[in-house]
Amino acid sequence: MKVAIDSYCYHRYFGESYPGLQRDPGRRMTVWDFLKRARKHRVEGVSIEACFLPPVNDSFIARLRDTLDEYGFERVWAWGHPNGLESGTNRAEARDLVKHLAIARRVGAKVMRIVGGSRRSRPKSWGVHKRQLVRVLKSLVGPAEEHGVVMAMENHIDLLADEMADIMSTIDSPWLGVCLDTANNLRLFEDPVAVARTLAPWTRATHVKDVTALRGDPKEFSFWPSVPLGEGVVDLPEIVRILQQAKYKGLLAFEIDYLHPDYGDEEPAVAKSIRHLRSLVG
Repeated sequence: MKVAIDSYCYHRYFGESYPGLQRDPGRRMTVWDFLKRARKHRVEGVSIEACFLPPVNDSFIARLRDTLDEYGFERVWAWGHPNGLESGTNRAEARDLVKHLAIARRVGAKVMRIVGGSRRSRPKSWGVHKRQLVRVLKSLVGPAEEHGVVMAMENHIDLLADEMADIMSTIDSPWLGVCLDTANNLRLFEDPVAVARTLAPWTRATHVKDVTALRGDPKEFSFWPSVPLGEGVVDLPEIVRILQQAKYKGLLAFEIDYLHPDYGDEEPAVAKSIRHLRSLVG
């Protein structure tokens, strides 16, 4: 496993601040700035959120791949923020996903994180939800194989662990796996260790995240802010051990979403978390 960082850590600097929870930092970051920061942190890989990139043309793709090669970064292409396939109902987004499989291949990514949906798009009925997702995901397996890029669907606060495992078992393709977010299912009141144990066999990418309880309604996203790794309630040493036992060889990509307001700017939390993650990997 390799220590890595997801560009979503700096989402405020890419122009996305959560209304009512975060302030705009007043300045912007480019993907080139992000890659320089990642290099400064001496990580071995990066996950690049496509939603924060300028229009992707041939010259951009060539420059991006050359820079990633120069820095020696293993890479994951990340598609679908915030609602992705909208629980299997958005055919236009499915077509866009196929376009991004081609981009991922060209930038040298062997894995592409995808978003099946969010709790905003989840139907009330699991039967309906499963049917919708399976139908569209089966149609995407062929393009993924054609491009040689494994799709890793994130547990995006839209699926319980057993539901995700059900999807993986039903489709049963080497071209579809899981992007394991270590904290998201806690927001669905599932034990992160149990979730990791269930999903480890299919894990092809990760978001390594730690959270704690803040205030308000535990059903609300804002109740569970991100904190630096090792300072929250997620048992990361045990999750890393589970992934090692499952022979996971990919990136351990640190991610922040809504940073606890006591921590201020993201950069100190990033630095502390990368050091902690490196200690877990040994």
